[in-house]
Amino acid sequence: MSEGKELAKVDNGLIENIKSIVLSASKNIARKLNNELFLTNWQIGKEIIEMERKNNIDTKISRQIIIGLSKLLTQKIRNEFSRSNLFNMRKFYMQYPDVQTESGHLTWSFISELQMN
Repeated sequence: MSEGKELAKVDNGLIENIKSIVLSASKNIARKLNNELFLTNWQIGKEIIEMERKNNIDTKISRQIIIGLSKLLTQKIRNEFSRSNLFNMRKFYMQYPDVQTESGHLTWSFISELQMN
């Protein structure tokens, strides 16, 4: 038999099962990635707040530190450390210091939108 005829014999059920496995894995990966991003941003906010408390830093000085931190982190790590994102991380931790239990249900984009309102 030719290769084309052999491929035509592939059971559609097999294709659907494999498709389902791949889609399920993709959803699980996205969920895990979102959870890690969420917790990472929450922890960054925590680090900023703890540094402020430890050093008795007021809001005005904290703003200057976050602006400088944004520049340094963007250079050394990547571009996700905009000033507004760091301010959102800080604010998020301040408002929800025990939010880790909700991390599987919320996205960072959603939290950032809430922070702006």
